[in-house]
Amino acid sequence: MIAPPDRIGVEDGRFTVDATLIAAAFGLSPPQARALMRDGAITSRTERGEGADEGRFRLVFFYRNRAFRLTVDGEGRILTRAAFDTGPARSA
Repeated sequence: MIAPPDRIGVEDGRFTVDATLIAAAFGLSPPQARALMRDGAITSRTERGEGADEGRFRLVFFYRNRAFRLTVDGEGRILTRAAFDTGPARSA
């Protein structure tokens, strides 16, 4: 098994997350995850930290009734990661 990366890409304030990381969180293959992202079945949200969380960012990916959250710093280092249920399943 390949260890998940400990950082993500950052360029011009935009984050790039490897599909293998997202796929693993949702129990998918990387090609499945890419296709679901293209089709809009996997969505995401990015939040910028304020106050005590200044310099941190939260990236959240949603698929059906699951969410995958990464907290990263401005260099793209992954500080925390979590996957959790969000409620009743939504259709894909």
